[in-house]
Amino acid sequence: MATTPRDYYQVLGLPRTASPDDIKKAYRRLARQYHPDLHAGAKKAEMEKKFKELNEAQEVLTDPEKRKKYDQYGADWEQAQAFEKARQQTGGQGFGGPWGSDGGYSRPGSGGAGSEQFSDFFENLFGNRSRGGAGMPGEDIETDVQLGLREVLTGVTRRVNLREPRTCSTCQGSGTVRSRSCITCQGAGMTTESKTIEVRIPAGVQDGTRVRVAGKGQPGTHGGKRGDLYLHVVIPSDPIFRRQGSDLHVSLPVYPWEAMLGAEVTAPTLAEPVKVKVPPESKADGKLRLKGKGLPSATGGHGDLFLTLQIVIPASVSEDERMLYERLSTQRHPDPRMELLYSAQRR
Repeated sequence: MATTPRDYYQVLGLPRTASPDDIKKAYRRLARQYHPDLHAGAKKAEMEKKFKELNEAQEVLTDPEKRKKYDQYGADWEQAQAFEKARQQTGGQGFGGPWGSDGGYSRPGSGGAGSEQFSDFFENLFGNRSRGGAGMPGEDIETDVQLGLREVLTGVTRRVNLREPRTCSTCQGSGTVRSRSCITCQGAGMTTESKTIEVRIPAGVQDGTRVRVAGKGQPGTHGGKRGDLYLHVVIPSDPIFRRQGSDLHVSLPVYPWEAMLGAEVTAPTLAEPVKVKVPPESKADGKLRLKGKGLPSATGGHGDLFLTLQIVIPASVSEDERMLYERLSTQRHPDPRMELLYSAQRR
C-alpha cells in the first residue's frame, strides 16, 4: 500500500511562511540530530530514513523555484513541472504531436483536440488544487500563555502576536522581478507581517489547558481551511495560595494567645482581605473554611478557601511578656511530645 509523502514543512518543523534562513537553521539542527553515523543498531536504519526525508525537504525548500512549485502543487510538484515543460515543448498540442485524438490534423497553436486532452489531463491532476477543491489546510499554531491565580479567578483577555503571510508587494506574488528572484520574498512570492489579536481566556482554567481559537492559525494553501490557534495555559506556583482543583489553601499565622483565647484576624483572599474569627482553643494546623472564596469550578460556582493555622512566636518579647511565659512554664501541662514518643516506639 502506497504511503502519503510527508509534508516537507512538517519534516523541518516549520510553518509554511518560514524564511529561507529559518529553513537553513532548521535543517542544520535536525541534520545533527538524525545523522545515521551518530546512531547504531536498529536506530541507525530509522535515522537513515529520517535523514533522507530531511535532505529531500531541504533540497526543495531552499530552491526558490522548486519551493514555489511545491507550495502550489504539494507532493506532485515534479509531475506538474514535467507536464508544464511538455506542454511548452509541444506548443500546447498535447502528447499526440500534430494529430488530434480522432486522427485528424491539428495545426500548432490551433487548440485542437490534443491540446484539449493535455489541458484536461493536467487540470484533472492539479487544477482542483488551484481552485481550492483540494487545498491543503493551514497548520495549527500553539503558544504558551502564563496566568496568575487572580486572572484565573476572573478570566482575562490577552493580546497575542501572530505572523501572517501576505502576497509580496514587490513582485505581486510572482516571486520574480525583471526575470530575477525577488529579493524581498526570496522568490517565495509571500512575505510575513505581524498581527495582534485579542483572545478571551475564561475564568477557572486549569494549568495545562489548551484554549482553542478557531481559524486563527496559518492560512491554508489554494483555498484550504485555516488552521487553529491553541493557547497552552501555564499557571506558575503562587507564593501564597496553593491550588487544589478549584479550592485554595493558605497558611494563616496566629499568636499563641489568639489561638488559645480566640480572635478576629484579617486573612487574604484572591479578591479583598476579609475578617475571620479564630475559635478559642484552636490548635496548630487547624483549618478554617471560607466557602466560595476559591476559584470557579467546572460544575459551576466556586471552590473554597482553606486557612491553615500556623502558631508563631513573637520575634521579641517585653519583660512583662517574658514573666507571663515563666508563669505558664510553672503550671502542670501534659507533655506535648507524649504521642510522638509513643508512636516512635511502636515502629
